[in-house]
Amino acid sequence: MPVIHRRSFLRAAAATGAILFVAPRAAADEEVDTSWVEEHLARMTLEQKVGQLFVVQVYGAEADTVTAAQRASNLAAYGVGTPAEVVRKYHLGGVIYFAWAGNVNAPEQIARLSNDLQRTATGDGGPPLLISADQETGIVARMPAPATQFPGAQALAAAGSTNAAREAARITARELRAVGINQNFAPVADVNINAGNPVIGVRSFSSDPAIAAEYVAAQVAGYQHGEGVAAAAKHFPGHGDTTTDSHYGVPEIDHTRQEWETIDAPPFRAAIEAGIDVIMTAHIVVESLDPTGVPATLSEPIIGGLLRGELGYDGVVITDALNMEGVRQGFGPARVPVLALLAGVDQLLVPKDGDMDVMYQAVLQAVLAGEIDEERLDRSVERILTLKLKRGLTGEAQVDVGRVPRVVGIRAHQVASQRITDPTVTALRNTGPGGAAILPVSPTSRVNVVTANTAAGNDLAAALRDQGATATVQAVGTRPSDAAIAAAVQATAANDLTVVITSNAWDIVTTDPEGRQRRLVAELAATGRPVVAVAVRNAYDVAYLPETAGFLAAYSSTTVSMRSVATVLTGTIPPEGRLPVVVPAADGSVLYPVGHGLTW
Repeated sequence: MPVIHRRSFLRAAAATGAILFVAPRAAADEEVDTSWVEEHLARMTLEQKVGQLFVVQVYGAEADTVTAAQRASNLAAYGVGTPAEVVRKYHLGGVIYFAWAGNVNAPEQIARLSNDLQRTATGDGGPPLLISADQETGIVARMPAPATQFPGAQALAAAGSTNAAREAARITARELRAVGINQNFAPVADVNINAGNPVIGVRSFSSDPAIAAEYVAAQVAGYQHGEGVAAAAKHFPGHGDTTTDSHYGVPEIDHTRQEWETIDAPPFRAAIEAGIDVIMTAHIVVESLDPTGVPATLSEPIIGGLLRGELGYDGVVITDALNMEGVRQGFGPARVPVLALLAGVDQLLVPKDGDMDVMYQAVLQAVLAGEIDEERLDRSVERILTLKLKRGLTGEAQVDVGRVPRVVGIRAHQVASQRITDPTVTALRNTGPGGAAILPVSPTSRVNVVTANTAAGNDLAAALRDQGATATVQAVGTRPSDAAIAAAVQATAANDLTVVITSNAWDIVTTDPEGRQRRLVAELAATGRPVVAVAVRNAYDVAYLPETAGFLAAYSSTTVSMRSVATVLTGTIPPEGRLPVVVPAADGSVLYPVGHGLTW
């Protein structure tokens, strides 16, 4: 896998004259009446306080009515059958929505679910819920159509406008809040300096800490603007230099303390300066920050000492999901939540199905036994309640379902999305066989879209047809067969252009272990006919594709990104994007630096 070594990264950053970004300090919060927080905290039982710490997934599109399969899932996970019963049983402080849990089918449905869960939480005088989602935009997004799409962090940075990134976050927050989601687990503050990173990649704004810091600060402002949502910078202390996915293993980051200060810290410092509501921990081991080898989520030196002490952050800290192997390996479900709280964490996110009873009781018993001081518990509950106060949940936590269509996916938001997305497309190569330029092509060209991502291929073909092209689609998947490659090669003669949509063609460990996407592009380019690869995930694909194929980085497979790609292919708009990451060659040297990009 391509890995750019830290020395090369630091040299490349120095060559660009990069200066580590320092965000302007957020204005001090105005004095607020905290009596609501004090009153709730004073009357809570110990069981209710413990419940406030947990943010869990629930199964179902409605609070009280679920399918048989969803009831079975809730029973297996929590011993009760409906989302409302889960909230009541544990006195929950938060709920997180997922498509695979059946929570997010349509905007109005989400709003009704949110209202009913809030009604459940407050029905016995308890505080309202923090209702959350992972709406990073781009490859990690939970809101269904017609919610407005944006292309994700790396694409936004490629466009070179922090104002546009702020606007994307503001629109996203407005639509989330309209359906009752008041906590968003974004932006990603990781600096992706490792091109072999299997889990961050295009979710990161940049491999340059200064650029990443600027965009993190901009999105924090956008998400939290006005009646926005609580933003969460993730994953502290920095998940950008790893080849292990913490969902499945324990990543070890070997940065020195100075490298951490130089590479990983700036975006988190910028988020704190911008007034971030929440910071999410990473299930990673960084021995220079904690030599015991404990994952950061469970590390008092990293959470209590570094984040809260040295960086001065006193807001809410939430774990990454506790069903991930990065925190489970070596620690049982009874110890993980207790150690996280002792480390300085406040919210405990997504226990593995079946672990909730064990985790809840473990925290309760740790307080009763004195391992966790009740004053320590109160500090976390106070932070969580203060966040609810700050986000305007102390009055009426319900949302107006009738207003949802007037906010979610409205034309003004869609127009803004296309305007923000168009400048993200980045051209890295445009020279075909014989040295001639490949792009742009005539809007009436015959184009065959050979795609590793079927939805993206269909969207690109539709956008090309809208411009007058004759466009066909050949879906081949991420591991195209010999027959599929032969058919694509044969089709080149009948088309003016072949566009190959690649998806992590660099990854010959997980995505494409036989390198078949690379072979596909090589055989197409060998025909001498015009071929352009479009990467809908990482731009790192370009290092493994022939120089006689053109190359565009879209960083995203969203419909809006494919429309932008279509207009660049036909010359309706020029490519304006510039690389926000260093692209290494196969040997680890710098192939393309930050800021590279062609136009026409």
